Amino acid sequence: MMAASLPNGLTERLACKVLNLCRNTVRSVRQRLSFTGPQEPPLRCRKDARQPKALDAKEQQQVLDVLNSESHCNQPPIQVYHNLLQQGRYLCSVSTMHRLLRKQNLQGERRAQRAPQSNPIPRLLATEPNQVWTWDIAKLPTRKRGEYLSLYVVMDLFSRYIVAWMLSRKENSALSSQLMDEAAHRYDIVPGHLTLHQDRGAPMTAHCYLDLLSELAITASHSRPRVSNDNPMSEAQFKTLKYQPDYPRRFDHYDHAMRWCNDYVEWYNHMHHHSSLEGFTAYSGPS
Repeated sequence: MMAASLPNGLTERLACKVLNLCRNTVRSVRQRLSFTGPQEPPLRCRKDARQPKALDAKEQQQVLDVLNSESHCNQPPIQVYHNLLQQGRYLCSVSTMHRLLRKQNLQGERRAQRAPQSNPIPRLLATEPNQVWTWDIAKLPTRKRGEYLSLYVVMDLFSRYIVAWMLSRKENSALSSQLMDEAAHRYDIVPGHLTLHQDRGAPMTAHCYLDLLSELAITASHSRPRVSNDNPMSEAQFKTLKYQPDYPRRFDHYDHAMRWCNDYVEWYNHMHHHSSLEGFTAYSGPS
């Protein structure tokens, strides 16, 4: 078909259609077969070919010395490029800088980085009351837009009993320290016996708060960074609070919230039956 003529009545279009060939390919092959002039040089792969304007080894080393110099070692190539232009110097393009750094395994963040940290999952086991406490802070909205009250709740992990709570207009480490200090003395916590679990909010990680726990010989346990479900008991308790039928969406004022929270804590400790306690209440469960 490439060199011989087609039979009468058979067109090139029909033959290509039957053989599933491209007509342009057939014509290109026929043209190469019938060409009698000098042969064209074979096509070369330009992947490894050296470009005429490529930097030589000395120039590449000069660029690397500038990139690794004390004044530019902490800067990305785009910043080094423009800094050199302000000084009236042009060494190479930004892409060439990236290519040279990649070749030397220097691409990416060039500043000293903190080693990756592995934070273990907090696993706490309570076999008796006052062995593990968990606490958190919930925001209670008021009628005034943008104004919230902070509800501090400390709960015993074994009995689900709310051992201490506080309602405040502020959220800070001083109030959390005061709450923990009063709760520890109220229940006569033996030094070294209690573990207190919390998340990583500002009141829970403040130095004055951690110093107080150290003075009381209370072991501090924290949730993992950027993990929202490492304090599930306190979160479940706050969901129970906000899903109460009589829970107001917004409180009228501080006294209104104080009265409602007082009634809720009384109900939660003495009348609410917990499925995790086999139907017992928090007050009757430990006994």
